[in-house]
Amino acid sequence: MSAAEPDETTAGAGEGIVPGLACAIATVSIVGIGLSLTMPLLAIRLAEQGYSARAIGLNPTAAGIATLIGAAFVPTWARFLGVRGLLLVALLVSGASLSAFTLTSGYWTWLVLRAIFGGALTALFVMSEYWINAIAPPAHRGFVLGLYATVLAAGFAAGPAILGLVGTAGSAPFLVGVGLLAVAAVPVLLGARQAPPLESAPPVPVLVFLRAAPVATLAGLMHGAIETAGMGLLPVYALQAGLGAETGAFLVSLFALGNVAFQLPVGYVSDRVDRRRLLLALAALGACGALALPVVRAESFPLFCGLLVVTGGIVGSLYAVGLAHLGARFKGAELASANAAFIMLYSIGMLAGPPIVGTGQDLVRPDGFFYSIALLLGIYLVLARQRPRGV
Repeated sequence: MSAAEPDETTAGAGEGIVPGLACAIATVSIVGIGLSLTMPLLAIRLAEQGYSARAIGLNPTAAGIATLIGAAFVPTWARFLGVRGLLLVALLVSGASLSAFTLTSGYWTWLVLRAIFGGALTALFVMSEYWINAIAPPAHRGFVLGLYATVLAAGFAAGPAILGLVGTAGSAPFLVGVGLLAVAAVPVLLGARQAPPLESAPPVPVLVFLRAAPVATLAGLMHGAIETAGMGLLPVYALQAGLGAETGAFLVSLFALGNVAFQLPVGYVSDRVDRRRLLLALAALGACGALALPVVRAESFPLFCGLLVVTGGIVGSLYAVGLAHLGARFKGAELASANAAFIMLYSIGMLAGPPIVGTGQDLVRPDGFFYSIALLLGIYLVLARQRPRGV
């Protein structure tokens, strides 16, 4: 497996970089709005049909499995369809599957539709991130990916707000999601000339990328595990700590706010330092923040809230910095495969994180939530340092 030097100027030179980046970021961000709109919508609709919390929780697993399977084939699909063509097909499939939710309410049918929808979204995210990584100027790659992560996080925050405006009844919320996906096709069409080609389609050997770039690839797994656990279990932490359900929702917002606020400054810093060391520093700081949060909560709730924002921002920065690190090491089709492997590991983290953190939370109530996050980051530090000469 070949690898370019971290500072080598390759894709990204030439005209049209800014329009191409704008198109790719706009596309995936609009998709983020649609995704964050549909996730709570489907949960609410299933609950209204009388399904148990366990059944509702298992439904998104179909999308996670589809991501794990589909990501491996995305580079091959892009080789035949082109980056632009695959993005348009994925938008069409995701829009069609979302429309199909309005025609049926069966649990197992929705499970299948969820898998199709998840597979299409996987192609969108893998190729959009490849597009951004491939044409971003090497000297500013971290800042560009920080901007992408900021806009995407803001999009995820906007989805539930839109759902609050249109409501959860009838076909309207699904059709709004379809409309957003249609709007996402516009920047793809406008930025067609800036889409990077894919000359070959190698497989996605996840273990190979893990060995070649453990710090970068494992960052995706950690981010997926902690982000998903935080969004799903912080409300449970609040209830166990006697803070109330409303406070739990507030804590989730604070955790997400840090993710939005930290992306640009950390991305800027990542263009000026060794990204491998920065990732390790972020993990160490995140672990220290997680260990300090239970102590701080006992002393001052406002200080606890501030530290939660900071910790969420530090952990959230792992994703963009990890992507930027992969973009500095791999080029062309190898970068597409590396991005696919990164998404696969992120998905594994999404599936594994909540049960791991939830188990720790049950063992040590309520602070086991934070201790488990610190443990995950500690494991990351140990594993990532096994290859000190890696990326």
